[in-house]
Amino acid sequence: MPTPPNAVLAGLIGAGIQASRTPALHEREGDAQGLRYLYRLIDLDALGLSVAALPELLTAAQRMGFTGLNVTYPCKQAIIPLLDGLSEEAAGIGAVNTVVLHDGKRIGHNTDALGFGEGFRRGLPDAARHRVVQMGAGGAGAAVAHALLSQGVEELTLFEVDPARAQGLVDNLAQRFGPGRARVGTDLPAAMAAADGLVNTTPMGMAKLPGTPVPAELLRPALWVAEIVYFPLETQLLRDARALGCRTLDGSVMAVFQAVNAFELFSGRQADADRMLRHFANFG
Repeated sequence: MPTPPNAVLAGLIGAGIQASRTPALHEREGDAQGLRYLYRLIDLDALGLSVAALPELLTAAQRMGFTGLNVTYPCKQAIIPLLDGLSEEAAGIGAVNTVVLHDGKRIGHNTDALGFGEGFRRGLPDAARHRVVQMGAGGAGAAVAHALLSQGVEELTLFEVDPARAQGLVDNLAQRFGPGRARVGTDLPAAMAAADGLVNTTPMGMAKLPGTPVPAELLRPALWVAEIVYFPLETQLLRDARALGCRTLDGSVMAVFQAVNAFELFSGRQADADRMLRHFANFG
């Protein structure tokens, strides 16, 4: 680990991220530790750019002296070919949400899996883990799937608009956890009827993509429902689930704990996780 810097310049690259609480979360923790900490949004939508701009944006960030970057939808997998190396976690998951820029190198990490895992342990510690349905198999979905199987989920059924991407994730999971723990779903009503829990890892439910990935009629009170979207904190899926009396987990704890780990990678300092949770809660 290099000597911790006295100042950090970081940013978030993604689409439709103006409501993100990540900049304030990082900057407030930096303030509490006496760091000059600046965190900027690089919103593809606001800039009129697409994922094709990633090479240019990474080069610009290096030239401007950025310490690191977080990346979110839709960049978590597209960024991998542009990096010089991957952490073991990122390589195993096949997705990156944190890039450390140091000595001219771009090293990708994944803090999403740790973030979701901590949120799951805290929010649904005794949740049934026999059968779980997951919506989405993209960059965030890959991290969450690894976290779920690490948390003891026995059978994970993945639903994804791109079947090839879903199968790729199933194959990836089989290498780490053994065959049969995950499969591509084809019949959502049947899978939901047999499931203990549901996790949404798609962007559906975000402020820019309102709606729900699962019709309310497929939910039932015995189901637990987890969400990774956190702006808004209460998505349509969570509203539907809570109306039925389902146990729910919103995206806040994952958001905070992935930020805790990213802060540590950028600053070289240990973050105060409880303080960051309070920061997040106080955003209103």
